Amino acid sequence: MEHEILAPAGGHQQLVAAVRCGADAVYLGTKGFNARRNADNFEGRNLQEVVSFCHSHGVNVYVTVNTLVTDDEMAELSETAAEVAASGADAVIVQDLAVLDLFRNKYPSLPIHASTQCAVHNTDSALFYQDLGVSRIILARELSLQEIKKIRSSTNVALECFVHGALCMSLSGGCYLSSVIGGRSGNRGLCAQPCRLDFRCRGREYVLSLKDMSHIRHLREMADAGVCSFKIEGRMKRPEYVAAAVTACRQALRGEPYDEARLQAVFSRSGFTDGYFTGKRGKYMFGYRSKEDVVAAEKVFDDLRRLYDNEQPLLPVKMSLQIQSDRPSVLEAVCEGAVVRAEERAGIAARERGTDAEHAAKFLGKCGGTPFFLSDLELRNDEGLMLPPSCMNAMRRSVLTQLSETLGKTEAHPETDYSFAVTPHTFPEVPELWARFQTTEQLWPNMPFDRVILPANALQANPALIGEYGEKLVMEPPSLVFPETEDEVRKLIQDLAVKGVQALWAENQYALQIGRQLGLRVYGGTALNITNSASLHRYAASDLSAATVSFELSMKKIRRLGGELPRGYIVYGRLPVMRVRNCPSAAAGGCSGCSGKSVLTDRTGAEFPLLCGDKHFSTLLNSVPLHLGGKPQSPADFRLLYFTIESAAECRRATEEILSNTEPSYPKTGGLYYRTVK
Repeated sequence: MEHEILAPAGGHQQLVAAVRCGADAVYLGTKGFNARRNADNFEGRNLQEVVSFCHSHGVNVYVTVNTLVTDDEMAELSETAAEVAASGADAVIVQDLAVLDLFRNKYPSLPIHASTQCAVHNTDSALFYQDLGVSRIILARELSLQEIKKIRSSTNVALECFVHGALCMSLSGGCYLSSVIGGRSGNRGLCAQPCRLDFRCRGREYVLSLKDMSHIRHLREMADAGVCSFKIEGRMKRPEYVAAAVTACRQALRGEPYDEARLQAVFSRSGFTDGYFTGKRGKYMFGYRSKEDVVAAEKVFDDLRRLYDNEQPLLPVKMSLQIQSDRPSVLEAVCEGAVVRAEERAGIAARERGTDAEHAAKFLGKCGGTPFFLSDLELRNDEGLMLPPSCMNAMRRSVLTQLSETLGKTEAHPETDYSFAVTPHTFPEVPELWARFQTTEQLWPNMPFDRVILPANALQANPALIGEYGEKLVMEPPSLVFPETEDEVRKLIQDLAVKGVQALWAENQYALQIGRQLGLRVYGGTALNITNSASLHRYAASDLSAATVSFELSMKKIRRLGGELPRGYIVYGRLPVMRVRNCPSAAAGGCSGCSGKSVLTDRTGAEFPLLCGDKHFSTLLNSVPLHLGGKPQSPADFRLLYFTIESAAECRRATEEILSNTEPSYPKTGGLYYRTVK
């Protein structure tokens, strides 16, 4: 598979910069349902024109429809899907399984790419999406070269990786900080980037702000590892940034030096990092945008604009010219599989010398102002005839115009019959009460729960709990499992299943993939990001036994969810607002001196607990617990108490408050259930 430079196009100028600087493909969004809704974006007829423009330059177009959707947006989603299919785009990038199902069933000829928002960071999650029929997976940015190789060796689907641009602190798709703090959801394309503000921990500043990544120097290694597409982040960035990054990638792939200083000047946060790729994570990966960074950018803009001011000759054209005396001369041109031809007058007897290949190339190679260049010329002029330059110029103009028109033709993806009917869900009169615990020390005798969710490693250390809780017990493997530990985690799940555990908690698709292979009941956590009935239906078809819907949904929208799959929501707990691989606490000096429980403080003084996940990842919790005691609630099959840092006494108190529907006296939040999330 050839290697592709994939550039961001947040608007028309960025699109032109990407194409003229040599991107092989661009990704862009429509006006809605894309993870950068504040970019200029494209829609309708404009989208089709963009696809035509890109195709005329030999560039593919991937359209992002990669946000979570709700039931009341399904009609609008269908309209957007129709626009994307009609545009002739080369692929669609999705996050929500409802969106995936819609495109897969209604427009089967349109390839589907699984967005990085899907948080694919191990082999089993990659296999989950491969089984759903995606043609490409955009891997999580937190992976090392060796981990990419491991995923590549175990899957058949094409792999795409980010190689340059901003790094989110949280694993993509698993960040809720913006929505919980300000009601603007990153999963719906409106992240306010609160992580870039001055959060502090253990004497350090800006502990949730990472430097921008740059793996451009590693492109050849990535290519050898089986990565097919090198993606540049930045749909909210200037066209000069796009030009600089695409140019650097092209040079690096050719084995040429590139101007990293210029690349850093146009946009960086105190420089670049390749810590995830090299596996050398730590405090040096953190940085923020300084005044010096802003000043440096102003110095390189003019130089970078010259890279895309005019058309660049990037498409090779093979030409064949035949000159004859008794019939018109013929010029045939071939480019990107397109074949065109033009005719002019017959050749005439030469007074001195006939038209030779060198003389013909002088005129046929004048492709200035177009994206083409003459790469090869075959001349047949057996009689030594002469063809006037005006004729060769006319034929050249004709074939280049035809090539542009032929390459720029778009073909809509055909629509097939597909509809999804939402069936009403029947709720029990009294919902079950479930509880998730962080440690076994939080348990108490005679707990009133229908399901007890405990960490898998805690059950490994306390196997007697398996018999004590029996069918009520659900094991929770780590929410993030990177390839370096995935074999170990799979064995842990298998061992506990042999010992009698019958159910598994899934915060990522990898756990669902393993659980159904082992014949376990699998219950989905909120990190599956279920926000609509079609997604519930898809997970039911993928053998999920019950689902905890996203806490970004309002009570009104939860109530309207249809389908047969049992569902519930969190009624108490400190919500996990981020899951991070590079711990902001450990970065101050490794893991030494850390209890596994740290606190981050924002500029208002609010404290956000940070929990260690066995030194493989960390979870950032909200500053106050969600508590629905005394609040009007939606019907549910179950309600979940999500315990994290509480003592056993605090867990028991919260349970009693929820059971008695009592509003607590301590600080709490109603979460997003009673707010409008943008």
